[in-house]
Amino acid sequence: MIDPQLLRDDPDRVRRSQHARGASEALVDEAIAADADRRSAITAFEALRAEQNAFGKTVAAAPKDEKAALVAQAQQLAADVKAAQAAASEADERFVSVAGSIQNVIIDGVPPGGEDDFVTLREVGEKPAFDFEPRDHVALGELLDAIDIARGVKVSGSRFYFLKGVGARLELALMNYALDTALDAGFTPLITPTLVKPEIMSGTGFLGAHADEVYYLADDELYLTGTSEVALAGFHADEIIDVSNGPLRYAGWSTCYRREAGSYGKDTRGIIRVHQFQKLEMFSYIDPADAEAEHERLLAMQEGMLRSLGLAYRVIDTAAGDLGSSAARKFDVEAWVPTQGAYRELTSTSNCTTYQARRLDTRHRGAEGKTAPVATLNGTLATTRWLVALLETHQRADGSVVVPESLRPYLRGLSVLEPTG
Repeated sequence: MIDPQLLRDDPDRVRRSQHARGASEALVDEAIAADADRRSAITAFEALRAEQNAFGKTVAAAPKDEKAALVAQAQQLAADVKAAQAAASEADERFVSVAGSIQNVIIDGVPPGGEDDFVTLREVGEKPAFDFEPRDHVALGELLDAIDIARGVKVSGSRFYFLKGVGARLELALMNYALDTALDAGFTPLITPTLVKPEIMSGTGFLGAHADEVYYLADDELYLTGTSEVALAGFHADEIIDVSNGPLRYAGWSTCYRREAGSYGKDTRGIIRVHQFQKLEMFSYIDPADAEAEHERLLAMQEGMLRSLGLAYRVIDTAAGDLGSSAARKFDVEAWVPTQGAYRELTSTSNCTTYQARRLDTRHRGAEGKTAPVATLNGTLATTRWLVALLETHQRADGSVVVPESLRPYLRGLSVLEPTG
């Protein structure tokens, strides 16, 4: 959740954030009132408990002939303490519920508005120009015998697919190249669980407005993750970690699942919007003071990957209403897809400040030894969708595809993917 002290000291900042997101500003006032009730209830409980402790000493020191009457008073006082404790717990739960509904406070400079109100920070690389009619990634995948959508639908239904032969090899090459990039940058690799408990899914902020995107296994009370960010955020839940010597950085490799609810009719052709895909996700636990610099670092790694693969792209500063509840700022990196004549998101990186850490109780010790929430950040370094831009950008007239030099070592030196027919 958001910082309760910020809520008390600068509620207008929280209101401005909610307004920029298009979210409820009334929640801020509800949370302030709930916080006041909680603190009042806790004060009343602590006062009664102190009175109870003092009275207990009085009873112990009283003469025998007075103890019977005093014991009766002590029993009544114990009942009052129990009731006050229950009231304090109820008030605390109410505050957590209301404050937990407030989305993370955006960082200054994040553009207000919705999905179409992003700000383009830069465009990099030359968009490919062809002297032939370019094929889309589906047609290329069929020529190369690399993507089999028909059999994916036969086996699992719409928005499923098989990667076959050079298609499977190309994805593994991309993922291993991304993993090596993360290793060179000091990230610890993790192959993460793809099923997580409700408290972990909720703690990362994925059960809010977009909960209908998540697959839920009701019989097991487990969620299928749409990103290894969820498991990585839960990795240090309920722990005090040491970030005094620098951040803890992890690279999570996992299969991911998304229901794509509400996307009927969108991107039905190909593997842009699918239910299952591979992903390598970077995740950092860091001192909050260093979070914005880390965010730029993750973005630079993503851009380095796209440049090395010869992809034209742009970086956008995502508008507040399109951030998701846990992100205080998010940069999307979108590659040019030639047959669509448009940029499409390949990767994003989010600064979640202390929002997730507060919900998951992940802390560090400051200079004075006091514990405080860490900041968490995430960023995708490779995913199945990248194959779309790779195939379409590097295609040739005969349907072959040139392999970027950076990927060739992962394909046993293969430099060109050739049509099979």
